[in-house]
Order: sequence, then C-alpha cells, then structure tokens
Amino acid sequence: MAIWIFFGIIVVLLAIAYGWYATLVNYRNQAREALSSIDIHLRQRHDLIPNILTIAQKFMNHERELITKIAELRAAATASYQLKDPKAIATQLRTETALTDAVGRLFAVAESNPDLKSQEPIVRAQATFEEVEGHIAAARRFYNAAVAQLNSTIETFPGPLLARLAHAQPLPFYEETDEAIRAPIDANAYLK
Repeated sequence: MAIWIFFGIIVVLLAIAYGWYATLVNYRNQAREALSSIDIHLRQRHDLIPNILTIAQKFMNHERELITKIAELRAAATASYQLKDPKAIATQLRTETALTDAVGRLFAVAESNPDLKSQEPIVRAQATFEEVEGHIAAARRFYNAAVAQLNSTIETFPGPLLARLAHAQPLPFYEETDEAIRAPIDANAYLK
C-alpha cells in the first residue's frame, strides 16, 4: 500500500512539473509572438521613415543633423536581431525607443515650421506615422503583458528549475528608461 502512495505522489509531482513546463513554453511562445507583432509594426515604421526624411529634407536644410541621426537610427533598428537573445532584444528595444524620440523631434520641428506645416505630404506622413505608432503601442502592451507572465513563471518556484528544460529566459520589458526620452520635446531647442 505504501508503495502505491509513493508512486501516486511521484505521478502527481511529475504532472505538476509537466504542467509548469507546458506553461513556461506557452508563455515563452506568447512573448515571442508579441515581439514578432511589434516587429511587423516596426517594419511599417521603418518603411515610412525614408519618405518622411525625403519630405523633410526638402524644407529643412537647417535640421540636417537630426535627419542624419534618424537615418542612422533607422539603419541600426533594421539590423536583424535574434528573437531568442534577451540582450539583443533589449538593445533593439532601446534603439527603437531612440528612433521614436528622434522622429518625434522632427515632427515637433516640422509643426513649428510654417512652410513645412502647410505641406500636405508631411501632414499625411505624420498622420500615417501616428497611426503606426498607435499600433506599436498596442503591440508593446501585449508584449509587456506576455513578458510579465513569462518572467513571473520563471521566477516562481519551480520555474527556475524548469526554465532550462523549456529553454525559457526572462525577457526585457519594452519601456522608456531614459529620462531624456520621457521629457517633453521642446521644439525651440531645435530652431536655433
């Protein structure tokens, strides 16, 4: 009788471990799916940026440095990265945040420039960019929720033991970490 109880306990523990393992795999895949969703919207933004820069260059010769910075950040952002490497993901997310900030500055300068503000192509580009940014924000929320589930499951016992078996690692959140990025944009600083 005692041996049946022992085997019963072992079976229950294995079932719990398997359930935890399956949960880890599920959350890891949800986080990857969410990151892929962000990636789709970022590609739309990356495709839009050259058009915005072309329009802006026509009217904003004095903002060449900002336009160059945006082009450089876009090049860095479009470089491929591994969806499985948390460090590469964190670097990519920081680059995307810097790109968002730089394009936001460009639009702030464009809004304060009467010649550029009245041009329909820049108005349409800005509207399209804002729409894509809205999609990115929604995808970021989905990604952060998936990462929170994954990281919590990994960090809660027996998650640390089973995470290696599931090839699951904690992933970085997509967040604003730099105070300069969180600060409001002062267009006057760019109109010197």
